[in-house]
Formats: sequence, C-alpha cells, structure tokens
Amino acid sequence: MSASTSPRIDRPDLPEGYGLPESSDGLLSWRQVEERLTSALHYWISSIRPDGRPHSVPRWGVWVSGRFYYDGAPTTRHTRNVERNPAVTLTLESGTEVVIVEGESAATRASADGLGAELSRAFGKYAAFGYEPGPDSWSGPDGGGLRVITPKSALAWFSFPKDCTRFRF
Repeated sequence: MSASTSPRIDRPDLPEGYGLPESSDGLLSWRQVEERLTSALHYWISSIRPDGRPHSVPRWGVWVSGRFYYDGAPTTRHTRNVERNPAVTLTLESGTEVVIVEGESAATRASADGLGAELSRAFGKYAAFGYEPGPDSWSGPDGGGLRVITPKSALAWFSFPKDCTRFRF
C-alpha cells in the first residue's frame, strides 16, 4: 500500500444503541487518520502469545508510506509472538481520539540510500529522547530488528459516535 492508496471507508458494525449515524455524513478521511498516526510519539502494539493470551507493549515507531515501522530486539516477547503469528493491533494512546489499526507484522530491511534515509528522518521525532537512528541502521543482514506492520483494516473516531469510521485495505 502506498501513501496514495485510499482504503474503502464506511461505518463499522456496532450493536444497536450506540447512536451510530445511519448516513455516511461525518465519516473521517484516511488523511485525517494518517495525520494522527504520523504525528504520534507513543503507540501500543498487541500480539498473541503462543498459548493464545494477548500481549501489549508500548513502542516508538513511524508511519511512512501507509505502513508502521518499528524496531527492537528479536528476543523480545513481542517479536517472538509475531514471528509465530503475525496478527497485531496497533493503537494510539488517546481514548477519545481513537485510531485502531489491525494488520500483520513482518521483519524487513531498509537500504541506507532509500527507505533507511526516509525512516531515519521520520524517527527524528524521537531525537529529544536520545534516539536518532541513522539511515544505515536497518540495512544489515538482520535488518537491525526492523519490522513493518501492513494494515488490513482500521477503526477511528475523534467524536464518537458521529464520526466513527471503518477503513478496509
């Protein structure tokens, strides 16, 4: 999915009584949601343990070209989970301006003169916290622990229930 790809947009299926509008008036645009995904500093990723129990972890990462990139040690519980079952949920911190992305996490690499340079610029938002990866941080054989989440669907609202919107990719 590239930055120019637009998902299908509609209302989600919610139980009666939630006050979800019947019309498409007020639906969010994917651009509005991507702005939040791009500007956020803190994300939560939920994965599934081998025994079926959920696991959630806060992560730093960047939304670039319609995907979420993050890195970390391959020995973490999260990485061991997604190597076994790539299904994940990515959420932002807010409980009122909500973005929930469902997708799959995969190990990847980024060349220093291409995606690595773009990711390094995007990770610049963490410089004040002492994290400044260079363009070549993810170009080695193990990709520097780089992973990418490719979205399958998303749910978002900034003024529930009137703008509650489902996105399908």
